This record gives sequence, structure tokens and C-alpha cells, in this order.
Amino acid sequence: MNTVRHIQGRAIGDEEVAFVCRLISEHPQWSRNQIALALAEAWNWRTATGRLKNFAGSSLLIKLEKRGLIGLPKRRQAPPQRLIRLADPELPWPDPEPITQPLHELLPLTIEPLSTKQPRYALLAQYLVRYHYLGLRRSVGENMAYLARDRQGRDLGCALFGAAAWRVNPRDKFIGWDEPTRAERLSWITNNVRFLILPWVRVPHLASHLLARLTRRLAADWLAKYGHPVHLIETFVDRSRFKGTCYRAANWICVGQTQGRTRQDRTHDISVPVKDLTCMRSGQAAFRRAVAAATHMTCRASIRTRCLSMKLAYWA
Repeated sequence: MNTVRHIQGRAIGDEEVAFVCRLISEHPQWSRNQIALALAEAWNWRTATGRLKNFAGSSLLIKLEKRGLIGLPKRRQAPPQRLIRLADPELPWPDPEPITQPLHELLPLTIEPLSTKQPRYALLAQYLVRYHYLGLRRSVGENMAYLARDRQGRDLGCALFGAAAWRVNPRDKFIGWDEPTRAERLSWITNNVRFLILPWVRVPHLASHLLARLTRRLAADWLAKYGHPVHLIETFVDRSRFKGTCYRAANWICVGQTQGRTRQDRTHDISVPVKDLTCMRSGQAAFRRAVAAATHMTCRASIRTRCLSMKLAYWA
């Protein structure tokens, strides 16, 4: 009997496992990355821009090995640490003057998209390592990074967007997704994994203004970089630390709470803070098309919630 396993949104049967085993045995000289590239090419596993998904392939191989289904060659070098550390803790860090002017005196803001290869990304990374309570981990998969400055060129804050959470019950129920639909369309969602206003910046309404600006441009930036847009942004707000006021002020909607568990918790014995799951649409054009296509939806309690619900129903 063929056993089918669902891993990373893909059905992996005995035939697929046998193919991976043959790929490894027929090329004993290959590294893990070479195997992942060959696997992605054989299965036509590509991004919207045509690039092979070698990182996803590597992740799948590791999961198959952990299940005892395949045996991978030994690593040729240690994997890089995902947690980014300070470049040099001994170096003095500048102590900027406080920024406390009203928001209108800082406008217009400059929002700069950054890639990891650009010099200013190192500055963004150090801001997050020093001042964000979660620090910074190396990005895996599709992501966008932004650094915001005021009209005088002073840094104000930064934001990172990355892969959406694989399975979140409040979000999936709100959209109306089943397992196959989520697996097919999860790339339509991105997660605001980091958002930081620098600690010396004390400007009322700046955070919500910056979130609104990012929301308006994110879909186009994602399309230009990866060949497909994103239509929804999600984030998780730690209720023990924050109230999420800036997200609500920027018209984000809380659709539920997490259960205080992590994705590694398989025995219900890992306890982490409960977080609010907050969502926001991205991009005006896609939103209007979705609303026009979803006139059958039942009205929700508020206008904002109703419009977002109609858009999400279009995806289902």
C-alpha cells in the first residue's frame, strides 16, 4: 500500500521517497545542496520568477531524513547560525539625539527596500539585534526588508516581512481555507516578522503612519522581486508586551489568538505567550477585484471586517 505523507504542502508517497533515495545513491559525490537543486529541478519546484527552490528542497530532505526515510551525506560545512549577533559588541554605538517633533515635520518619509547584499542592510540588522526583543534571524525564503528615514535623512525605524505561518487556525477559519487550498495559496500571505521604531524616536502616530505606507507598497514590491504579489499581511502581537495599538490605528484587524504553543510543540508541553493574530490587506487593485468577485459574502459586523472577509472569500 502506498503511504502518502504531506510535507511542506506536498504529497510525498513511497514513489517520491524511492526517487530521492535513488538520486542520493546514484550521486554519492554530491553535496546536500546539489541534491536539493536536482530534486527541485526534477519536480519543477520553482518560484514565480523561475528560480529553483533549493532552500525548500533542502528543508524537505532534512525532514525526510528525520523521519528515517532517507539517508543524506554528511554535511561538508556547518550550517550558518540563524541568529544574527552584534557585529562587534566592543565597538561604541552612536547615541543619537532624541527625535520628538510632530509627525508632519518629519514628512515626507523615505522608505528604502533593502536586500541582504546592500550595505545599509547591515545597519538595519544591527538595529534589530540591539533594539528588538526578538533579535534577528537569517531570512529563509521570500522576504522584504525596509528602512525608514525622515526628511532630514535620520533613521526612524525598520520592518521585515517573511514567510507566513504554515497553519494558524484563526486565520484559516477566517479565510475559509481547507488544507489543499492553503497549501496552494499560502504564498499570497506574508508575515510582518519584525517592526521597530527606534528607541530614541518618540513621535505620536509615526508607527501607524509607517505601517500604512508599507501596506500600500508591499504588494508591488513583492511582485517586482518575486514575480507574484501578496494579498494579505499577518503579524503576531505578544499580548504580554504590547497592546497592538499602532496596528489597529493602521486598520489592521485582530482575527483571533494563538494557543500559546510553538510549531515544534508535539506533546503540548511547551508554553509560550499567547499572541493576537492581526491581519491587513495589501494592495488596492487586488483588493477591489476581490471585493467585486465576492458579492455573495454575508456581511460582517463592521465595514472593514466585511470588506476583508469578501476579499479572502475570493481566494478560497
